[in-house]
Amino acid sequence: MVNLRSGPGATHSPAAREEPTMRDHRELGRELDLFDTDSLIGAGLPYWLPDGAVVRHALEEYVRTAERRAGYQHVYSPVLGKRELYELSGHWAHYRDDMFPAMDVGGEQFVLRPSLCPHHAVIYRSRPRSYRQLPLRMAELGGMYRAELSGVLGGLTRVRAIQLNDAHVFCTPEQLADEVRAALAMIRRAYDALGISPARYRLSLPGPGGKYVAAPELWRRSTALLTEVLEHAGLPYEAAEGEAAFYGPKIDVQVTDAAGRESTLSTVQVDFHQPERFDLRYIGADGAKHRPVMIHRSVIGSVERAVAQLIEEHGGAFPAWLAPTQLVLLPVTEAESPYAESLARDGRARGLRVEVAEPGRGSLGARIRQARLVPYQGVLGAREAADAQVSARLRDGRRLPPLPAAEALARIQALVDAHSTRLWDDDRAGPTATDREE
Repeated sequence: MVNLRSGPGATHSPAAREEPTMRDHRELGRELDLFDTDSLIGAGLPYWLPDGAVVRHALEEYVRTAERRAGYQHVYSPVLGKRELYELSGHWAHYRDDMFPAMDVGGEQFVLRPSLCPHHAVIYRSRPRSYRQLPLRMAELGGMYRAELSGVLGGLTRVRAIQLNDAHVFCTPEQLADEVRAALAMIRRAYDALGISPARYRLSLPGPGGKYVAAPELWRRSTALLTEVLEHAGLPYEAAEGEAAFYGPKIDVQVTDAAGRESTLSTVQVDFHQPERFDLRYIGADGAKHRPVMIHRSVIGSVERAVAQLIEEHGGAFPAWLAPTQLVLLPVTEAESPYAESLARDGRARGLRVEVAEPGRGSLGARIRQARLVPYQGVLGAREAADAQVSARLRDGRRLPPLPAAEALARIQALVDAHSTRLWDDDRAGPTATDREE
């Protein structure tokens, strides 16, 4: 269960890193047609526009691919559950004030889930499990719901309908430390690809007066393990009382927005409690039944909060693999339009998101300015069309020498496929006399 209350190597263009990065993601997200809200749908329930949906889809696919490569198995589970499910997990007792009211259906009470972990615990116990199957890594990008008060809702960071990148690792106690370390490594790799950096690592502990599971020995074991992992990894961290989940301590990866406000983006949590509540078992090498440990792990937290962070971090100038449009082609005159359309088809066949900005949209200079947030711009004049080349401009102002079109597309595709934050893979691009004149 993720608490939603509270990267290195990126290169950004000067134009993209000026004023837009200091603006609230709500303002910039609407200006760039990424998302919006409507009172008829309801507060805290944003909808995604086409460009925002592209960013979201690219982010979700990155996470799914990273999880598959790390041995995770993906599942789907319903966004509703019977009230008894959350009574068993402990959410009803400890978290009821943040849940939507139960709905009476056919004499039974159903609840919009506030978390995915009870569903995954049920999936685990639905089949006999052997120690040979562990660690069992179960992942889902799934919806969950929080009854947030209207006064705290804002943009994508505090919403009532959340798409959560969630996963649960069921493992033996001996496997626990390695799995926590692997989860933290996944988070660090994701931040590199996203071009964001953590503000700090927080060891979130229980505090006085909170609603926490009364199991002192389990809390001690969990806290000791997370502390050991952080120290072994050499990650500086701060302990914070009152920030733990109700069932156990956690490592929170904190980020700051453009206004300096801090929030949790990613998390790794150790849970001895829910395996007991759900009576989860596996058959050990000795033929006896044993209790697994449950790790709650989220690489990017909620998709909504992750996109809000990316908007503010990059000012809309996303890494190329996330950009709604990755390459815009700019025919100088109508005569080059057929070549531009042909090149666009080739780029799309490679999986790139390509648009053609026709001369009818304005002068070449105006079209270049309109596409200032697009990572790659391809200027196509008579010479380029005749020689099947492209003169590429990078978002940071650099211009490349004319390249064969196939080579330019292949090199862009390679950087996109690698989820690189770099715009080009060598230093051959540099300013030209034309750049200086502009």
